[in-house]
Amino acid sequence: MDKEALLIIDYTNDFVADKGALTVGKPGQLLENSIVNLADQFVKNNNWVILPTDLHHKNDPYHPETKLFPPHNLANTWGRKFYGKLQTWYDQNKSNNQVYMYNKTRYSAFAGTDLDLRLRERNIKTLHLVGVCTDICVLHTAIDAYNLNYNVVIHESGVAATNDDGQKFALNHFKNCLGAKIEK
Repeated sequence: MDKEALLIIDYTNDFVADKGALTVGKPGQLLENSIVNLADQFVKNNNWVILPTDLHHKNDPYHPETKLFPPHNLANTWGRKFYGKLQTWYDQNKSNNQVYMYNKTRYSAFAGTDLDLRLRERNIKTLHLVGVCTDICVLHTAIDAYNLNYNVVIHESGVAATNDDGQKFALNHFKNCLGAKIEK
């Protein structure tokens, strides 16, 4: 039987909290309940919850983002912890064999990881995407998922971008270029 997975992308303090290094701020903070409720639903329905999370090291001269952005999601920092209720949810559910925190070092959760292999081992065909930033990491993950022939579902109530134009662009791209289903 085909399974589904919820990917909660980069929902960390650095990307969401007021004092985060690259925060989307209030729009990201407003997603908190929607994301946690979806995660509960997926676990309850015996589906997978995967948390692909940016991992960086300060002043890494080999990483392209070092030149683009201030240090963020650094290993073993407050900034890399999940934002708000998601951290509590993760702490309570991480021993469940259907919940995985997944390190990633590029925008896409697939780039340089074995995520595709892990999903295929579990017969997962449909990916539900939430998190931040809609126009960066969520977008790049969705494009790779499309190219790998996954069904893609974007939960509009679970994604936030760097700005309104980025949000609008990404949602249109998901729908019109990737054929993704957009759920409110």
